[in-house]
Amino acid sequence: MSAIPLMQQALGTQWQQLPPALQAHYQQGRNTDVGALDIDYPAPMQPYLHFLRLLGALVNRRGKTVPTTVEKWMEGDTQRWQRTITFPDGKVVVFKSHWVYAGGNEVIEYVSPFMGLRMAVSVVDGKLHYSGRHLVLKLGRVLIPIPEWLVLGHTTIVETALDTGGFAMDFRLTHPWFGEVFRYAGEFRTESLIAD
Repeated sequence: MSAIPLMQQALGTQWQQLPPALQAHYQQGRNTDVGALDIDYPAPMQPYLHFLRLLGALVNRRGKTVPTTVEKWMEGDTQRWQRTITFPDGKVVVFKSHWVYAGGNEVIEYVSPFMGLRMAVSVVDGKLHYSGRHLVLKLGRVLIPIPEWLVLGHTTIVETALDTGGFAMDFRLTHPWFGEVFRYAGEFRTESLIAD
């Protein structure tokens, strides 16, 4: 296993431009972020999001300031993520994924063993920016690129350190014909830093 955090590998020298709150969020050891999410999307997206949930992708329910925890840990060169979103009526949605370094400034987030999203990362004015490159269909060792617009739209994520020591994140999917089709955003704090 690499001793360098996965995000640091992708950012290279730009890692040093990340504020401490974002470095803590991506550090190598097991950690948990605690916060809340606002989740929104147009009503016509509901059936499609139900289908995507069957594949392990995204969240198929709206909410405001929904309590959310994000657990992260390394298994070899793979970073595991588990997001637990607890709605006011007691319904719990768990969204799991795993990340791998894809070379250069890119990472791939897999939501299942065969489906992922390749993204480029960069630091701009102390903020971490992600930009979707394409979806990935993984068949054994073969990675087949699929244009983002065929499934949902272009992915952007911006993460910003906050004066409180936490960070804000803003995830959006924007389709070239239909506009913004999904968004979740919220504020988090990395609560636990436990060595592997």
